[in-house]
Amino acid sequence: MIGKQAKVLRAKDVERVLHHISTLTYPERNKVMVLLSIKAGLRAKEISEFTWAMALDPDGNLSNHIHLPSSASKGKSGRIIPLHPQLKEALVALRNTHHSSEPDRHIIFSKHGSKMHACNVAHWFRKVYAALGLIGCSSHSGRRTFITNAARKVSTVGGSLRDVQLLAGHSSLSMTQRYIDANTDAQRALIDLL
Repeated sequence: MIGKQAKVLRAKDVERVLHHISTLTYPERNKVMVLLSIKAGLRAKEISEFTWAMALDPDGNLSNHIHLPSSASKGKSGRIIPLHPQLKEALVALRNTHHSSEPDRHIIFSKHGSKMHACNVAHWFRKVYAALGLIGCSSHSGRRTFITNAARKVSTVGGSLRDVQLLAGHSSLSMTQRYIDANTDAQRALIDLL
C-alpha cells in the first residue's frame, strides 16, 4: 500500500469485523483493540502502549476519558479523548474477564500475557481484514474511519475541524484533512442545495 491511504471502513464492514473477532481467541481484548482504533482513533503504537492508568480515574474506576500521554503517542500528540460508550463497555468486559487492571499493566496483551508490540498490533489488524477480504485495509483504517466520521458529524454538535484535529492528535489541520475520505453523495446533495 505504498503511496496509498488505508481504506475507510463502512458501517457494515465494522459490523463484520466485530462479529469475526468475537470468534477468535481473546474476544474481549480483540473488541477493545478494534474499538480503540475506530471509536478513539488510536494508532497501532498507541493501542500497544495503552495502559489501564490511561483509562482509570483516581479511584480506580473507568474514567469517561482516555488520557493518552505524549510518551504513548507519536511525537507530541498526547491528548484526552472522551470514552465512547461502546468502548467503555468493552473495557469493562475485558477488565472483568481476562485482565487485571493494575495501572501500569498494558491493556492489549499478547498470547504470552505481555504487552503486544505495535508491529504485532498492525499485523493482527492486517490478518483480520485479509480474512474478511477487506482489500486496502490496515491498522490505520480504524483511525481514518474515526477521523472521517468525526469530520462528517462535528458540525451537528457545534464543533469544527479543529476539534477533530485535537482528537486525532495532529499538529496541523492540513494533516487531519488528509485523513478525511470524500463523500460523493454529500457532494451531490450539497450542489442540490446551491
